[in-house]
Amino acid sequence: MKLSKRWLTVFLIFGFACALWQARRVTSAPAGPTEQGLTESDVFVCGREGYNTFRIPAIIATTKGALLAFCEGRKNSGSDTGEIDMLVKRSIDSGRTWGEQQVVWHDDSNTCGNACPVVDQTTGTVWLLLTHNLGQDTEEAIGQRRSTGTRTLWVCKSKDEGATWSKPVEITRTTKNPAWGWYATGPGVGIQLQHGPHAGRLLIPCNHSVQTNPHRPELFEYGDNVIYSDDHGRTWKLGGVVPAVGVDEPQVVELEDGSLMMNMRPSYGNLRVVSFSKDGGETWGQVWHDRALPDPPCQASLIRYTRRPGSTRNRLLFSNPPSSKERVNLTVRLSYDEGETWAVSKRICNAGSGYSCLVALPDMTIGCLYERGRDKDPESSVGKITFARFSLDWLTDGADHL
Repeated sequence: MKLSKRWLTVFLIFGFACALWQARRVTSAPAGPTEQGLTESDVFVCGREGYNTFRIPAIIATTKGALLAFCEGRKNSGSDTGEIDMLVKRSIDSGRTWGEQQVVWHDDSNTCGNACPVVDQTTGTVWLLLTHNLGQDTEEAIGQRRSTGTRTLWVCKSKDEGATWSKPVEITRTTKNPAWGWYATGPGVGIQLQHGPHAGRLLIPCNHSVQTNPHRPELFEYGDNVIYSDDHGRTWKLGGVVPAVGVDEPQVVELEDGSLMMNMRPSYGNLRVVSFSKDGGETWGQVWHDRALPDPPCQASLIRYTRRPGSTRNRLLFSNPPSSKERVNLTVRLSYDEGETWAVSKRICNAGSGYSCLVALPDMTIGCLYERGRDKDPESSVGKITFARFSLDWLTDGADHL
């Protein structure tokens, strides 16, 4: 009997200890955006998982709520040239945890990059537009038309929420002007038009190089354009070209009136460049500089967050490092008037930070996948790719709620 009581005491103490450990484990777990406002996790860290460097993030939510985080896996260095694979990781819990790294496309020692995914909301298919060039060819050589090969456009798809991917298919012939040298999809995301005569159209923003002097082929500038599909991704066509050079790496959003706004990285100066289309991206108007959006320059992200009448207010989100010189202090902005002004601005990184991609999560929290420096080198903008998750309430300091 004394032995039984002794073991009973041991069991009770053990049970109490387990309960206490569990309570501490739960309370020390990262809080969600509604608790802390902003949570972060590193998705790709340079030097790990078989790659020297990870760059060029893109993220999108599927129709069933999975998050797909894409990036370039640069095998041997941080260079834009060489052996580069297209990678993806999946999350099925709104970015709290991430699955194993998948290789979407590897082609020997060549470059497979510039992810620009778009989800067909009708079919649920995730289309991934991307580009390819020989690993020996640099961007400069391709732009100057003195490279061995050229830059080509490709597309692949997933019908199972990003778990598996089809073999990439080349679409260069119908989507690239032969006079262009360099060409790149995005980077960032594409959109599907929701309103007007082109509703259902899948549209991908792109950038290209064009020779500016017929007597000096080594001189070229960057320009922006779109490609699109009106048959749910089966075929792709070249759309309109922005009537200006000196612009790069665009993103596009559909406005309340059905027109499109393209926001572009400047080749010169330190202000974002904007153009509009009233015909589904088939033509684009003259460009202007948004003085409210300084840029180092760097790639940026622009998405629609809410739209009337489904929501009480129209809301657009924009992210970039808002410095005129350096890629630092990544900031998210909020517009209530379709990008005419940016009423809210909040920093999500207080150190080196570069390319970014925003996403609206199924629970209407906001995600941002972005480049930042390692902990030991915070001033750099290249060290890892981090996923930040936050609420509208956090972004606006409680001034706005869904």
